[in-house]
Amino acid sequence: MRRRLFLQIYLTMLGIVVLFVVLVFVGWWLSRDDSPRTGLRQGIGALVAEALPQPGAPPSEIDAVLDRLSEHVAGRISVFGPEGDLLASLGPPLPLPEERTSGWRGGRSHGFGMPLPDGRFVLFRPDRDRSGTKTIGFLAALALLAVVVAVGAWPLARRLARRLERLQARVEALGAGDLAARVDVEGKDEIAALARSFNSAAERIQALVEAQRDTLAAASHELRSPLARIRMAVELLAENGDPALRARVERDIEDLDELIEEILLASRLSTLERPAHLERIDLQALCAEEAARAGADFAGGPATVEGEGRLLARLIRNLLENAAHHAPGSPALVELEVQGGLAILRVSDRGPGVPEDERERIFEPFYRREGRREDEDDDRGVGLGLSLVRQIARRHGGEARCLAREGGGASFEVSLRIGGSA
Repeated sequence: MRRRLFLQIYLTMLGIVVLFVVLVFVGWWLSRDDSPRTGLRQGIGALVAEALPQPGAPPSEIDAVLDRLSEHVAGRISVFGPEGDLLASLGPPLPLPEERTSGWRGGRSHGFGMPLPDGRFVLFRPDRDRSGTKTIGFLAALALLAVVVAVGAWPLARRLARRLERLQARVEALGAGDLAARVDVEGKDEIAALARSFNSAAERIQALVEAQRDTLAAASHELRSPLARIRMAVELLAENGDPALRARVERDIEDLDELIEEILLASRLSTLERPAHLERIDLQALCAEEAARAGADFAGGPATVEGEGRLLARLIRNLLENAAHHAPGSPALVELEVQGGLAILRVSDRGPGVPEDERERIFEPFYRREGRREDEDDDRGVGLGLSLVRQIARRHGGEARCLAREGGGASFEVSLRIGGSA
């Protein structure tokens, strides 16, 4: 599943916040100063050692010393004899640890223990340390900061991603043929600059396409006028006129008229607009009809595609005319089969075939094989025929290609999606 852009932005922000919190905590931990606690332990130990009476003194004297210490020390103090017996205590007695060594102790005897030279042992536990509470408060503040940033970053990341999603939608609309697609410019940041650049480019593309349409329409109109005059002149030729010349002029007129139609159709297909009238086409019936009209053989099963019937009929007709031109002595073969989700249409002939290095170039508009002249009779029909075949196939979500036919000749294969166009 593709990761959405706003999630990437949002997770990046959260990652920065988490890293910030971790670094702050590590810095606080490394810079913590335990010298006040250490100084407190040392001070208490020195005071108790100097203030306590000598061994063997009555417990009342030890209690008196501990009472005086209570005015300056906040905590509990217990004094144990060499045998571990409790001699005196400031506050409730503290439990005697198993190991009577100097240092800070945890567990039940949490506190500071200090053995005296005479064998006695003093255990001190300060009042509840509030440093733990302060640490918890500090960590809670960091966690609250992370939550606030996470909640605040969500709408920011989502708003930024939505602007990019709207821009993407308009780009796709332009690519699908909607030349009027534009993006609303929001703000003055880099995304707004990108939207303005897209709108400017879309306007130039629309102007170029419209100029091309107008130019082709005007050229076609201008070509039709002289064609009409030529046709009228041919009809007015005297009966004793040259029949060969008349036939040649009539043939040229037909070629020009067909070329105009092909130019207009190629111009419409090149605009990348979706088919205007979609319908379900019985491809088997269409192939059989066009094959019968051209005197070609047909073999194939049922197949249904969605598209423009007029364009698909033109595709088949162009392939049959191409086969008839290059192999006039034998009928073409039209085959139709279904492979997976594709309808495969083949039009094959027994002509000279197409060299491998030219099988792609023959689909280029007005391509002419090397060594051929425009006035050669055996090279008539070179123009937009095969180029239109590929354009129509791609318009219906398919593709067209030229293959070598087994046994000699050429085979043009067109693949179309079953039941719909792309």
